[in-house]
Amino acid sequence: MSQEMQSTWLTQEAFDRLTAELEHLSGEGRLDIAKKIETAREEGDLKENGGYHAAKEEQGKIEARIRQLTVLLRNAEVGQPTASDVVALGTVVTAVIAGDESVFLVGNREIAGDSDLDVYSEQSPLGQAILGAAVGSTTSYTAPNGREITVEVVKVAPYTGS
Repeated sequence: MSQEMQSTWLTQEAFDRLTAELEHLSGEGRLDIAKKIETAREEGDLKENGGYHAAKEEQGKIEARIRQLTVLLRNAEVGQPTASDVVALGTVVTAVIAGDESVFLVGNREIAGDSDLDVYSEQSPLGQAILGAAVGSTTSYTAPNGREITVEVVKVAPYTGS
C-alpha cells in the first residue's frame, strides 16, 4: 500500500518548539519513563501493579508522540506567512460563516501551540473553500451534514503567535 506523504506548513517558531519537544521526549522523556517502569516492576506482581500499567501506558503515549513529531517534522515546510489580503497557510482569518463571525488560524494545529485560537486545516472543507480567497470575497462549502455553508472573508493577517 503506497501512502503519499503530505507536507505540513509550520512557522519557524512552531518547528523549533516541536523539535525541542521531540528531543526531550526522545532523550530525557524515555529515560524518565524507563525508570518509572523499572521502579514499578520491582514492586512485585505485574498483574495487579497499577503503577506499572500506568507507566507502560504513559510510555505508549510518549512513543506515539515521538512517531507523530518525527513524521511531522520530516515533512515540514518552514516559512513565515506574508502580509496579504489573501487566505494562506499560517494566516489568521476573520470570516462570517453562516451569518456568525469567527476568527481562526488556517493550517496545522501545531502552529498555534497553546493558543486558544481555533485552527482549521487546509484539508478541511472550510480550509479548502477559503484558501486563496481574498478579503471581501464570498465562497461556500459543503458541511459533513450536506448543508451548503456560505463564508465571507472579512480580514486576513499573518499569525504572529499571540
